[in-house]
Amino acid sequence: MSLVLASQSASRKAMLEQAGVPFEALPAALDERALEAGLAGSAPAEVALALARAKARAVSVKVPGRIVLGSDSLVEVDGRRFDKPTSRENAAEHLRFFSGKTMRLHSAAALVRDDTVLWSHAALARLKVRDLSDRFIIAYLGHEWPAVAGCVGVFRIEARGVQLFEGIEGDHFTVLGMPLLAVLAALRDLDVLPS
Repeated sequence: MSLVLASQSASRKAMLEQAGVPFEALPAALDERALEAGLAGSAPAEVALALARAKARAVSVKVPGRIVLGSDSLVEVDGRRFDKPTSRENAAEHLRFFSGKTMRLHSAAALVRDDTVLWSHAALARLKVRDLSDRFIIAYLGHEWPAVAGCVGVFRIEARGVQLFEGIEGDHFTVLGMPLLAVLAALRDLDVLPS
């Protein structure tokens, strides 16, 4: 029985496909902003974990007996959390704020069966954003919008988003939006994948 991915994220799907993990995608219908509001004051890693668990739990009730993978990413810069941009103008505002600063990207994942959390994990990557000129931001969004509309941090590292950074500390998969190595280990522990 294949895994259920509680997401329509292209990067999360690609990670699982490339790793040879059979899965079915079934997105969770959640009001993420309302959940985040209820977690005000929580550490960013805890918020990402809570959202990953909530997504997986919401889908698990629709697929009894199956293991569901939920994942979430959250960006924090100078103590401020950022969600996906709401418009191209909002994306430009985010990029101007990120310019010359370090982005802390929290990526979390959870495995749930029948509304019970079996495993969860959060990972952190630090991405040093170079100084970005308005000229660069306009050109960048000219190429990357609307593809980055669904991306927290306004970038796809596998595309032109790599040009935003002068240094990255952390796991490549965490930067892509899911701590894949930890997920694969947990799937082996749960006998979803052969060990």
